[in-house]
Amino acid sequence: MAKIAVELERAVAQRAATGEPGSMASRVLGQGDGWHVADVVCTCGPQDRRFEEQHPSFTIAVVVAGTFQYRASLNGPGLAEELMTPGSLLLGNAGQCFECGHEHGLGDRCLSFRYSRDYFARVAADAGISRGQRNFPRLRLPALAHLSPLIARACAGLVHASQTRWEELSVQLAADAVKMVHGLSASARAVEPSTVARVTRTLRMIERHADHELPLGSLAREAGLSPYHFLRTFEQLAGVTPHQYVRRMRLREAAVRLVSKKEKVLDIALDCGFGDVSNFNRAFRNEFGANPRSWKASLEDCLEAAPVR
Repeated sequence: MAKIAVELERAVAQRAATGEPGSMASRVLGQGDGWHVADVVCTCGPQDRRFEEQHPSFTIAVVVAGTFQYRASLNGPGLAEELMTPGSLLLGNAGQCFECGHEHGLGDRCLSFRYSRDYFARVAADAGISRGQRNFPRLRLPALAHLSPLIARACAGLVHASQTRWEELSVQLAADAVKMVHGLSASARAVEPSTVARVTRTLRMIERHADHELPLGSLAREAGLSPYHFLRTFEQLAGVTPHQYVRRMRLREAAVRLVSKKEKVLDIALDCGFGDVSNFNRAFRNEFGANPRSWKASLEDCLEAAPVR
């Protein structure tokens, strides 16, 4: 995901050079009757105050770089909050009020998929979701293994935007998200803002150094927490263990590089932090359901078959 993060870093650097306040830039990648996909880069940071916004339609945003806090109203009084990390999905219902903040880091980049009420209702119905369950009861889906192939395809689309079948991807993402979200329970306990800041600092470090050795002890020290407290809190905030998070970030990076660059599988495996190609092949197959060469061939076939607009 390094190449994808570069554009965010460039936007943040430009904002720093001009001294302007943080802002959001959106580039439309694909749209049709009832659906819309955009590449959204935000350069806001701790000094920028939050603004209340409203989702105009059902929204699923794939976080591809950076971290931020996402607050929105659910069924009870007040606002619920989630820490958004690379590989996770931001969920929003049509008409839902929300806020995004960057108290603990600077900038983020997301792929934003939006659906009209009727379009989303049709997808949910086709996915077997009853009428009373077609709103998202949660704010986030974490970086889960089941979602990795779709997220990697979406990220690869940032490199081959004009050749990506965005509506097909939009439908699959909406169907999977609405099915999965109803099978997850709510977070068990609240986390102190100071602890969220500590874990966010560690997530940012992982994003910068995902190809390095990142043992639990060093991550816990970066957060200033005991290994047990760090492990428990990290899993609650990110939805997966630190090991799973690092491995999935490496595998997503490898999946994007396989289709966007002409490199040997061995070189990609080593660059992405895997000690040998057999371990990489096994991890890749477990994550994406195909070996690296088959994955690359299948995506290249999809790109060749897609009409160029």
